[in-house]
Amino acid sequence: MDSIFHEKQEGSLCAQHCLNNLLQGEYFTPVDLSSIAQQLDEEERMRMAEGGMASEEYRTFLQVISNALRVWGLELILFNSREYQSLMINPINEKAFICNYKEHWFTIRKLGQQWFNLNSLLTGPELISDTYLALFLAQLQQEGYSIFVIRGNLPECEAEQILGIMRVQQLQRPRLIGEDEAQTSSGYVYAASVDEDEELKRALALSRQDIDVEDEEADLRRAIQLSMQGTV
Repeated sequence: MDSIFHEKQEGSLCAQHCLNNLLQGEYFTPVDLSSIAQQLDEEERMRMAEGGMASEEYRTFLQVISNALRVWGLELILFNSREYQSLMINPINEKAFICNYKEHWFTIRKLGQQWFNLNSLLTGPELISDTYLALFLAQLQQEGYSIFVIRGNLPECEAEQILGIMRVQQLQRPRLIGEDEAQTSSGYVYAASVDEDEELKRALALSRQDIDVEDEEADLRRAIQLSMQGTV
C-alpha cells in the first residue's frame, strides 16, 4: 500500500530506517543520528573521566534511538521487563514496537486497526494479524531480539488516516530484499474486514512443533537469520 512509509535497507542505516518507519516519514538522516551519537560520546568521555565505565555498543545505539524519540515525546519501555509484564497489557493494545538484535533495528507499528512489520530488510510492509502478533513477538524473543514498547503520541501520517477508515488484505507477502522484485501497491486490496482464518492456521502451525512450518514462516525465519548474521 503506497500510503505506508517503508524505508528499505541501505548500507548500515537500519537505526535510521527503524526510526523513520516508526514515525512514517523522512524525519532522520545519518547526519542527525551521527550528531546525537557524537553528543553521547562526549557525555560518555566525561563519565569515564569521572571513573565511570564505558557503555556497550548496544547501549550506545539504544541511547541514540531514545534521544531521537524524546524529541517527539516518545519513550521506550522494555517489553519483557517485570514492570511492564506486571501490567498484563495485550500487545494488540499498544501502538508500536522497536526490535533489536546486535546491529539490526526494525519497527512493528499499528496503522489504523492493523499491525505491520516494517523491517527494512523486506521489500515492503508485512501485514500481521492481531492473532499472530503475540506469537511473532515471542518468536523474536526466542531468536534473541530485545523488544521495546513505544509510549507517547506518534506524529500523524497519511497511512494512519487511510487505515483508520478501512482495512487492507495482503495478497502477496513481501520477500527479503534481493529474493523477489519489490512489492507494488497491487499486493494490497482494500476491504471492509480481514479474513483471519488463514492467519489463525498460521498461528496454530507455529505453536505445534510436530508439523512443518508454513512457507510464510520459513520466509520470516530467513529474514530474522539474515539480521542475526550481522549483514546490516
